[in-house]
Amino acid sequence: FFSRSDDSVGEALLDFSSLCTLSVALILSFSYSSLSFAMASGVGVDAQVDVTYNEIKLGHKHGFVIYKLNDAMTEIVVQETAPPSATYAEFLAKMPKVDCRYGVVDFKYNETDGSERSKLVFIVWCPDSAKIKAKMVYAASKDALRKRLVGVAAEVQATDADELEHASILSKLQK
Repeated sequence: FFSRSDDSVGEALLDFSSLCTLSVALILSFSYSSLSFAMASGVGVDAQVDVTYNEIKLGHKHGFVIYKLNDAMTEIVVQETAPPSATYAEFLAKMPKVDCRYGVVDFKYNETDGSERSKLVFIVWCPDSAKIKAKMVYAASKDALRKRLVGVAAEVQATDADELEHASILSKLQK
């Protein structure tokens, strides 16, 4: 077979070489696209999230908004809104002890001159006691939500209650 003197052997080897190169390229391409898909959480954001965020941002219609992943962990949805009179302490009371949540708070505070201020704060609450899968999905999905929250003054990622204390948030806002 290899002792043939015509060019058909060379062409066959060339075709085989090209086929191998193409196969390797396709495998690498498929592996890369599968890897990049696996790294993204694939979690969507419900349209109502945008509505409630604009209500708190533009109209100050809410004191805070709490977002969560739906039961299938495929979409970020609005869990609850609070009236404008709601306090930061009420927001903290709504944070679950063993599950993750996102929140946007119309954070009210007084300046040193006595004037009252208010800024929007995005909070990612993932307590140490939460299930590992929940922590991973919430962390991987945070950017999908955060990109929609244009105009937030600060972002706080908290794993325990100390990181959510009023003074801790205030120090981040006054930097």
